[in-house]
Amino acid sequence: MRLEDKVALITGAGTGIGEAIAHKFAREGARLWLNGLPGDPVEEVAAALRAGGGEAEAFPGDVSEEARARACVEAALRRFGRLDVLVNNAGIFIAHAETDAYRLEDFDRTLRHNVRTAFLMTKFALPHLRQTRGNIIFTGSEAGCNGSPMFTPYGGSKGFLHAFMKGVALEQARYGVRANCVCPGPIDTAWTRGTEGPIPLTAQEHIGAGVPLGRRGTPEEMANIFAFLASDEASYVTGALWLADGGVTPAKDNSGELVPEDLRRPPAGALPLRHSHDGLRGKEVYRAGK
Repeated sequence: MRLEDKVALITGAGTGIGEAIAHKFAREGARLWLNGLPGDPVEEVAAALRAGGGEAEAFPGDVSEEARARACVEAALRRFGRLDVLVNNAGIFIAHAETDAYRLEDFDRTLRHNVRTAFLMTKFALPHLRQTRGNIIFTGSEAGCNGSPMFTPYGGSKGFLHAFMKGVALEQARYGVRANCVCPGPIDTAWTRGTEGPIPLTAQEHIGAGVPLGRRGTPEEMANIFAFLASDEASYVTGALWLADGGVTPAKDNSGELVPEDLRRPPAGALPLRHSHDGLRGKEVYRAGK
């Protein structure tokens, strides 16, 4: 119970990695304030956590809007009286096109939901995190380190988060506030699997080949890292990019093809996740030439 009695606010908590973080934090004893876009099953996640004995409330809304972001933080404080952890997990991955064909509206949506949400939530949460010597965890991406062909604005938005996190970590250390960033590789969510996702099916078939471990990661594997960074066990960790990409970043070939089938199976999860592949629900996805 390494997060016992800590209050955590998680954005993007209705699906994928966010849902897994919520379940993991609940198992570690945290009290949860969960945000998701309207249409995301964030209410369902909160209800499932309460049914399992956890303490969780949902706050649907688009926190890329200033008033909604401020209201989200203030409502969490009214409910729990404090804030110990902010998880800036909200984000979208909604277009596949070369840069010159990338639609301006998709660029604007990507920056709004990936960058503006993290800035606003950090801005409004920091005064309260200073009081508890709390911490912030961002969801970055290996694409923010390596770039991402056909998704260049997505990689750029994550690169911003990486640098923003480091600046916050250095700036806020004097107040006892830590900041870190988890950088997933391809994870088994709606973004990387299925006919409705931004990645064409032919490209999806070869994702594992570019991962030295030979497979996508799972949302639960990512949640385990967030739980450590949120806990007091990570008290000397700040300003860090935690690559959790199966070896994608140092890889120079398709070594994943050499991994035997039995080693490509993901570990058996313990979290009762229901929405790992629901992240695209109600969202427009664009593929050039589709």
